[in-house]
Amino acid sequence: MGHLGTIFLFRLNILTEALSAFSILLYAIVYTPAKQVSPIAVFLGSIPGALPPLLGYFAAFDQPIISWIPIILFGIQFVWQFPHFWAIAWVLDDDYKKAGFRLLPTTEKDKTSAFVILISTLLLIPVGLLPTFMGFGGYVVAGISSIGAMVFIWYAWQLFTKLDVASARKVMFTSFFYLPIVQLALLFDFISK
Repeated sequence: MGHLGTIFLFRLNILTEALSAFSILLYAIVYTPAKQVSPIAVFLGSIPGALPPLLGYFAAFDQPIISWIPIILFGIQFVWQFPHFWAIAWVLDDDYKKAGFRLLPTTEKDKTSAFVILISTLLLIPVGLLPTFMGFGGYVVAGISSIGAMVFIWYAWQLFTKLDVASARKVMFTSFFYLPIVQLALLFDFISK
């Protein structure tokens, strides 16, 4: 399926096809085996996980140009993946350990892992404001991404103070809503211009 997909993307342009092939290879050959070795796997997996906005951007143009827009979209999705995935890893830690996966920052549900999750949510504020600072997202986008990040931060703070699965589950569910809401805000802002 991956091979067939990259063939279809090649028909759009070579850059989209190359990014797609790179994403598949990084995910399958590097990230997946790394999950049993080190928590660095989350970083490695965040790269192919953040490539879809770049793929979509470059697929939309016959002659793709490099601009800040796809790089910032990549950055938002890249940073979002850390609290998203670590919250899932916290909730499913027992199952992951049975599979031999070491995915939490310290490989344990401890204060340091919770602190790293909290810091990763804090990074969503500056990254989420980049579209506005770079001129392709309006103030509504800035407000929505900031409010979403603050909700994320609040639940990450709760996880840091309580160190429980219920708090991690709230971080996880917040992640399910944050990214699509910010992306829809960017889309509607773009359409309204």
